[in-house]
Amino acid sequence: MALSWRFSVLADRHRALGSKLEDWSGMGTAWTYDKDMSEEHVAVRTKAGIMDVSGLKKVHLVGPHAIAVLDAITTRDMTKIYPGRSVYATMLNERGHFTDDCIVYRTGPNAWMLVHGSGSGHEEVVKQAAGRNCAVLFDDDLHDLSLQGPLAVDYLAKYVPGIRDLKYFHHMQTTLFGAPVMISRTGYTGERGYEIFVRGQDAVMVWDRIVEEGKEMGIIPCCFSVLDMLRVESYLLFYPYDNSQMYPFADQPPGDSLWELGLDFTVSPGKTGFRGAEEHARLKGKERFKIFGMLIDADGPADLGDEVFADGKKVGVITCPSYSALTKKSMAIARLDVDKAVHGTKLEVRGKTVKANATAHTLPFDDPEKKKRTAVG
Repeated sequence: MALSWRFSVLADRHRALGSKLEDWSGMGTAWTYDKDMSEEHVAVRTKAGIMDVSGLKKVHLVGPHAIAVLDAITTRDMTKIYPGRSVYATMLNERGHFTDDCIVYRTGPNAWMLVHGSGSGHEEVVKQAAGRNCAVLFDDDLHDLSLQGPLAVDYLAKYVPGIRDLKYFHHMQTTLFGAPVMISRTGYTGERGYEIFVRGQDAVMVWDRIVEEGKEMGIIPCCFSVLDMLRVESYLLFYPYDNSQMYPFADQPPGDSLWELGLDFTVSPGKTGFRGAEEHARLKGKERFKIFGMLIDADGPADLGDEVFADGKKVGVITCPSYSALTKKSMAIARLDVDKAVHGTKLEVRGKTVKANATAHTLPFDDPEKKKRTAVG
């Protein structure tokens, strides 16, 4: 943790569960606990799990020019976002390549919050806000507790009036156990879930209450790494692990287009003028690879970086593997040659622990119509 400069107030809770608090995005994060991670995966899919995802960076933008700043650096039309609503967006560089993704929350007429991972989102905001009537505040006191799974709403409904009516990608200012919180119907699991944004001084109390009271419902603490198992099933990418920053091209600088990553849907129809917009449009049809799914004929997960072959030729690399104890399927997100990123294409995985046949598969594997995360009531 030599590079860690950010700290979660829940660090002692994670250590008590067996975590060594490995660094992610500058914060000691509970990558693993001293228990079987598949138990946590099953809990989120069938009941619920509580995770500390405070390593995500929270940046507030306040002022009349805040909307212009966000409109310039993200692919979404911010005029469509009203207070109480949020949106998933991406950010590009001048070459039209992906640099970060984020969720942007509108918290008031001239107030916004941008939440992002380990990319350059904060730096992009600061540069674009220079000289404008827009205050930028990095908020590491605000912790993010993610309660994910089909029973999450049943638990919260006992304490938060109106939570069942909160729509997907909407948020509410409320209280939980007497503490002021913002609860957002978002997450990184593909399940119906909620992110609880809470002050550092209240985060331990909120965590302890949910962990203790949730036991009888089957709600358990979950480590950060279980998100990899869940995101593979639900087609949720993780910067830089699915990107060319991790798997570079030999003769090109790192950077991927939205067309290659399957994230072109994040560009609002008709929107122009955002950073990299012209290059993004020019790159359509010039994909060097495609992010795609794979089903692997194995009784366990493949490894990060395992190579993918077809007809004896290398055609891709696995960026995130997963094995589900529920479906008994070995799956992966992979970077595949464009002509191999077709559902049903026969492939072969050659790795250190797994050598097996595989089949290209459209993403997501789980709940392709997103009925779970958008459920009503």
